[in-house]
Amino acid sequence: MQFGNKQCYFDTPQIMGVLNVTPDSFSDGGQHNSIDDAVAQAQLMVDNGAVFIDVGGESTKPGAVAVGEQTELDRVVPVIEKIAANIDCIISIDTSKATVMQAAVHAGARLINDVCALQQPDALSTAAKLQVPVSLMHMQGEPRTMQETPEYGSVVGEVYEFLEARINACLGAGIKHEHIIVDPGFGFGKTLEHNYQLLKHFDKFQYLKVPTLAGMSRKSMVGNLLNRSVDDRLAGSLACALLACSKGASILRVHDVKETADIIKVFNKMNSTL
Repeated sequence: MQFGNKQCYFDTPQIMGVLNVTPDSFSDGGQHNSIDDAVAQAQLMVDNGAVFIDVGGESTKPGAVAVGEQTELDRVVPVIEKIAANIDCIISIDTSKATVMQAAVHAGARLINDVCALQQPDALSTAAKLQVPVSLMHMQGEPRTMQETPEYGSVVGEVYEFLEARINACLGAGIKHEHIIVDPGFGFGKTLEHNYQLLKHFDKFQYLKVPTLAGMSRKSMVGNLLNRSVDDRLAGSLACALLACSKGASILRVHDVKETADIIKVFNKMNSTL
């Protein structure tokens, strides 16, 4: 897949490092609020094996408070500009707002990662005009209330149908098929059981014939299962990442880049051994 002047091959899983420039994200909120701190963290993640750096200026954890457009712009644009000028990586903008997408791409982002799958006002048309790849995520409800009572008849089937419909919407808007990535949205309007059903059947999303993104790092599907706090979920997160690799994941969105790079090396060695 082409991201600006950079090409990325998905013959092996690639790492997307999480960079939240927010005060309230569930894992690293408040840790990278200054531009220099954020850029230093991005450089560390790239040094440790990240190909993508996913910059987010609004928390989407359950119950998170919505952030105004200007606040989000003020948080993400200076960071993206400095990363683009100093670090060799593919910058992703984690947003659902059309104006933030546009400003971020102009600042140097080359992937739009939208938890709302381009359903917010003007998001689809804006992404089509920007002509950069997009990652479409499934979410039942919206962040403020998504974990209250998530229900599905068949979570895998319903998520698949939603992503298929959003792919078709993108194609209809003029976004190229080779510019689309899908994400089943672990933790976004799903119970513990729903999340592990999606992980068990993650390979089914290969039938959509686009790259797949898996984001389970440090989430409640790990913490609630193991009874671990956010900062004690490394082993469970790595287990989920490795299982996603075995099910064909193209991109792993993670906080712990160095450790994830290690498991990918082990995974790749196993697959290359006769």
